[in-house]
Amino acid sequence: MYRGILCLLIAEFCFALSTVFGKFVTTGSDITGVELTFFRFLIGTVAVSAVMITTRISFRPVRTRYVVLRAILNTFAVLAFFTGIQYTTVTNANMLNLTYPVFVFCIAPFLNREKNHPANYLYLCIALIGVYLIINPDFRSINPGDISALLSGVIAGFGISILRESRKYDSSEVILFYLMMIGCLISFFVMLPFFIMPRGMMLVHTLLSGGIAVAGQACITFGYRYIGAAPGSVVSSSRMLFAVCMGVWFFADPLSIAIITGGVLLLIALIGISGIVTIPRMKGDRR
Repeated sequence: MYRGILCLLIAEFCFALSTVFGKFVTTGSDITGVELTFFRFLIGTVAVSAVMITTRISFRPVRTRYVVLRAILNTFAVLAFFTGIQYTTVTNANMLNLTYPVFVFCIAPFLNREKNHPANYLYLCIALIGVYLIINPDFRSINPGDISALLSGVIAGFGISILRESRKYDSSEVILFYLMMIGCLISFFVMLPFFIMPRGMMLVHTLLSGGIAVAGQACITFGYRYIGAAPGSVVSSSRMLFAVCMGVWFFADPLSIAIITGGVLLLIALIGISGIVTIPRMKGDRR
């Protein structure tokens, strides 16, 4: 379990650091978040293909529809996330993206036929309050980056639910390969009209952003072999802390009381949804 915790901590650190290099690119050039997404998937496709060829893993999926749907949903979640990075702070983008476990529980009864504990609706309300505080809308100038980052969390919630079904039939390597390949193709055609070839340090930062994110994906895949989903989701919430520290350090991200409170509420909701903490039953409750 300690090995799993370490791998997930490294993974979340990588994901947060990837957004830092992505922010360097989008603020220092006209390169968009969509182009960053393409390079991330391109690097991932090459890396996963090399592993599968070396280990002689079959590229043929068992349940194609689940694998393809998971890849499409993940692609649009990442596109929305890096678009959010382009227009909002590193802190806000990561916090809002990490709402995805809350949306998973909303979707699970329909896609995964899993029952929800009534307490989860309380955690949903807490999460929504946290989201409101982080976005802090005045309904005249809502930051489109915040909305895009939140949308990435919603889409990722659907993607994780499909992933649960896909992993019943296919290996992580097969799922990852098609996730990267299909993501590469979709993001290529989306970015093509706006493509700007990165040069110099922008190219270095673009490749670092994509490569570090792929390394994080590898760590999280490896880590979940040693840790359960519930404690793993709590460990994964460490990205909030990493993102806040990096955002403040590199970009002087504003940290208002509302943002800090919203982050704490999201953390409470994530821990509650994971099932690590349960609400005690009332005396006489026989359920």
